Amino acid sequence: MRLTYFLTAFIFLFSACTKTEKSNFITNPVDWVNPLMGTDSEFSLSNGNTYPAIARPWGMNFWAPQTNTMGNGWIYQYDANKLRGFKQTHQPSPWINDYGQFSVFATTGKPVFNEEERASWFSHKAETVRPYLYKVYLADYDVETAFTATERAAFFELTFPENDSSNIIIDAFDGGSYIKILPEENKVIGYTTKNSGGVPGNFKNWFVVQFDKPFETFYTTDNETLFKNKTELQDLHTGAVIQFKTKSKEKISLKIASSFISPEQAELNLKQEIEDKTFDQLVAEGKDQWNSELEKIKIQTSNIDNARTFYSTLYRILLFPRKFYEINATGEIVHYSPYNGEVLPGYMFTDNGFWDTFRAVFPFFTLMYPELNSHIMQGLVNTYKESGWLPEWASPGHRDCMIGSNSASLIADSYLKGIRGYDIETLYEAILKNTEGHGPVHSVGRYGAEYYNKQGYIPYDVGIRENTARTLEYAYADFCIAELGKALDKPTEEIQLFEKRAQNYRNVFDPETKLMRGKNENGEFQSPFNPYKWGDAFTEGNSWHYTWSVFHDVEGLAQLMGGYKNFAAMLDSIFIVPPVFDDSYYGFTIHEIREMQIANTGNYAHGNQPIQHMIYLYNYAGQPWKTQKWIREILTKLYQPEPDGYCGDEDNGQTSAWYVFSSLGFYPVCPGTPEYIIGSPLFEKVQMELPNGKTLILEAPEATDSQYIQKTTWNGKIWGKSYFTHNELLGGGHIRFEMGNTPNKELWNSTESFPSSVSRKTN
Repeated sequence: MRLTYFLTAFIFLFSACTKTEKSNFITNPVDWVNPLMGTDSEFSLSNGNTYPAIARPWGMNFWAPQTNTMGNGWIYQYDANKLRGFKQTHQPSPWINDYGQFSVFATTGKPVFNEEERASWFSHKAETVRPYLYKVYLADYDVETAFTATERAAFFELTFPENDSSNIIIDAFDGGSYIKILPEENKVIGYTTKNSGGVPGNFKNWFVVQFDKPFETFYTTDNETLFKNKTELQDLHTGAVIQFKTKSKEKISLKIASSFISPEQAELNLKQEIEDKTFDQLVAEGKDQWNSELEKIKIQTSNIDNARTFYSTLYRILLFPRKFYEINATGEIVHYSPYNGEVLPGYMFTDNGFWDTFRAVFPFFTLMYPELNSHIMQGLVNTYKESGWLPEWASPGHRDCMIGSNSASLIADSYLKGIRGYDIETLYEAILKNTEGHGPVHSVGRYGAEYYNKQGYIPYDVGIRENTARTLEYAYADFCIAELGKALDKPTEEIQLFEKRAQNYRNVFDPETKLMRGKNENGEFQSPFNPYKWGDAFTEGNSWHYTWSVFHDVEGLAQLMGGYKNFAAMLDSIFIVPPVFDDSYYGFTIHEIREMQIANTGNYAHGNQPIQHMIYLYNYAGQPWKTQKWIREILTKLYQPEPDGYCGDEDNGQTSAWYVFSSLGFYPVCPGTPEYIIGSPLFEKVQMELPNGKTLILEAPEATDSQYIQKTTWNGKIWGKSYFTHNELLGGGHIRFEMGNTPNKELWNSTESFPSSVSRKTN
């Protein structure tokens, strides 16, 4: 018996290991995904601030196990030991929180609705978590739960013990909800209005729950009292308890769908996506869909953890932005507008903060998902038409969060990289409107535009928070506008205006400290100045972090610092200085500060977005080996496929996209230009199936044990630049990196090999 067990285990382990031999690509990549990566998080320390999203790529609805109380943004925390429900969620971030949520749960015995009283102990040892499937054992009730999700629906299988009182709970949550039980149809319908903002007055998420077994008894509730056999209730917080008699191991199935449009559309969504399909069929369908997307990038690696991290982060990129549209009875794409409350034709996407995702998520879409990108652009057109503004942080409508007018980056990058199928003239009109002022909330348009446009910067002392960060981000957006204006053949004077404004970063550069610094309205730099002070003139960072936010003119920034040598020395300083900080602006140590402090990477704060591109800037100064050194250290030190696997907020795929791009060996430092800056490839071999049908092979046989590039060839020819261009990558072919353990300081050290900047064109 023991020998048989040993041999079986050996064969299994040998089989698992051979999946990562250099001669084989990873197969079934979805089963290498850990949706629990990043779930060991809390308010004071983010290791990702994620929850396990059981979903389809970019699905309208996600489902997740709920360990926390109703309304708590930390839906699922890995160190919790009780579950309260299985929740339909649309939450993009715990800081933004959720909308349109409700939950289901299962108990036995006396019917109990209160979430504290119904909660059940569970263990990760009796939990299965896949992007397409969740299973768990509810220990207090001897109930096995399993569910899978489609884009707008879900299928639950609940396995009960022998019991006269087996209960299924539907919780429509507080904030105003409605429940109606249709016992003759074995069905419950209702709606939830619970939200955290960004919705019109008529907002509702309608849901339908179809059972496969007749009800024995049922209750509606207002969260205080159970009303037996009462079929309908509208109140602040409503729900239902459906009771059954069950045999041992009897399964009860629930088919659930929802709609932001109407109860009839919810029924239609159920029919369209589930209809007569079995649970197992939907699980297989979900697995196949995830594999289809993940297999577009096949990897070979002898490091199993790197493979798990890669596919776990790639899964996160493919969740947001959310499809906020539905298919009506005549097959048309329609959406409920989170801006004006009307049902209108066309695409709509939401749950995204462009301050985070303009950096790498959307460049990933332009490279790998141009059709999706085109649909997103159509959605931006609709947002502008329905609200008068472009979204910057939408969930589902405009939210007052973060800064910048980064929609300009998304739009310019999409158009300049050849993606079409949307009304670019309307989007250009919307971009120009952004430059004149702010919209219904400060994060929409440009807060402080009147100062920026007149003085070339937003003064420190005029009551506009995070003024220097805004100045830098507006200058980059102006570069994007100028580039788009050229492509659209706009008037010369218009293009020149934005080219001039793109240089406004110079107005907040302090030549004495060689750092970006707040400047008062009278032209004097603010004083006293502490470059380690978070917030204040900057956004979730300090001067050391934001000084590098000159994506479009790194050459110009280097010259302001005294040339390439001084520029590289300033980059070095980020890692040399200890993780000191001043948190007085906030009055406490925010989690982003703590994550920098504990990472042991000096003042480099990879857990937040403003500095994530900074390591690649060594390529602009002829010292790419330093880029290679630090990229590899961050890839292998700050990411792991575990519940504490991130080093800060994951943020709608951005921190994941940094990993995916960087592990491939290149990164889009400046969206709006066609260049991807070369770093340090992590895998022995990668095969990318490009959207135009071509294949790109990236090969680095010594990558696992070596971090420094010695030589690069493309289709056998020496590669003389420290970057690739978009069209070059789309052309496919074979890129080979020869790696070593010592830096090649002769590689790409001349200006001819540098990436382009406004102050030095190379393309």
